[in-house]
Amino acid sequence: MDLPRPDPRAPWFQPFAACTSGGWPAPEQPVAAWLNGLRHAEAPDFVPQAHLPEGMTYEGFIAQTGQVPTRENLHDLFNGLVWLRYPQTKRRLNALHAQALAGQGAGGQRGPVRDAVTLFDESGAVLQAPEPLWQALLARDWQSLFLTRRALWLQAELRVFGHALMEKLLAGRLNATAHVLLAPRAQAGQDCGIALSDEAMAAVLQPQHLALKPFVPLPLAGIPGWHTGNGDADFYAQTSIFRPPRAAGRA
Repeated sequence: MDLPRPDPRAPWFQPFAACTSGGWPAPEQPVAAWLNGLRHAEAPDFVPQAHLPEGMTYEGFIAQTGQVPTRENLHDLFNGLVWLRYPQTKRRLNALHAQALAGQGAGGQRGPVRDAVTLFDESGAVLQAPEPLWQALLARDWQSLFLTRRALWLQAELRVFGHALMEKLLAGRLNATAHVLLAPRAQAGQDCGIALSDEAMAAVLQPQHLALKPFVPLPLAGIPGWHTGNGDADFYAQTSIFRPPRAAGRA
């Protein structure tokens, strides 16, 4: 299968560009085999989807075997790249799934923690930013977030994590929206406050916090440098992308 390749200069893909500098899977090459060729000491083993036994959950299989079932598509390729780049964070998510499965079983509703873990795994991102940017994001004050306080984005770092979100970005979806968690700022003097390591991202994923559905929607096209033309105020008038704040009293 000939899979499209992201521009390595794209802001969302830059953390993964080093992994893929040697090339992209050839049309006849299995995705699992290609990912295994990029493995390092902390990475899992990628296996074909057929290795997942019938009746066994995907997350349970990973927890028991340390192997990640992988299909021949872009969705699972991106999932594998996230495993390679953020193995501690992915293992943290898998452990939360496994704990919930052990307590609740595979049937029935997943519960708030597994729902939150699934949302983050598919569409999540972690933001480390100055407080004024975060407050503007919470208020959905797009003009302040992306224009008035535009210079503050030089002090921020956003790491796209969700592999389904990466598919939308590759497809050029203008309305691609990340479900964002806020990471604590680094100590003063540490790389200008920017230090979103794999370990730091994993530490954000606390079950009690996730159960509260703490995600904040962030339209990625608005971030400086992430889309041409987003320095114009009219760009943020597209309410299908930059949705206004909810009215008081409404869910």
